Amino acid sequence: MDTYVTVIGNAASDVRVQMTQAGVPLARFRMAVSPRRFDRETGTWVSGDASFYTIVCFRGLAENVTSSIDKGDPLVVTGRLRVREWEREGRWWTVTEIDASSVGHDLARGIAEFRRVGRPARLSVVADDGVAGPMAEQRALAIGADIASVGEEEAA
Repeated sequence: MDTYVTVIGNAASDVRVQMTQAGVPLARFRMAVSPRRFDRETGTWVSGDASFYTIVCFRGLAENVTSSIDKGDPLVVTGRLRVREWEREGRWWTVTEIDASSVGHDLARGIAEFRRVGRPARLSVVADDGVAGPMAEQRALAIGADIASVGEEEAA
């Protein structure tokens, strides 16, 4: 059972990029989350103590985050919460990470422009029984198939 969370805050560091041993892109950055409340006595907004999370992104999300996120950007992050502890030289360390499934700018605090990432042409597989869909490729392999590029089908 995993714990999924959504946090709203600011990028507190630049994005660092690396490749895993398997060649998978990985991006990390720190995120600061500060609770805010309105103090009626002073009539002002007051920030509470900040919590810091390490945000970890893989594959396409890592590539997109690297190109899109800068230190200080207001963000909304959703993902799996992980807390890791270890001991080194007699001292205990704790890190709170979010294995992100989604990262975006917080549009309540600014505007952003979205650009789709170019992806290779997808193949549409239609089984001889004329049925297309998520399982068509598996059916096609079992009974024979006509395979056509989506672009060619749409152009016709």
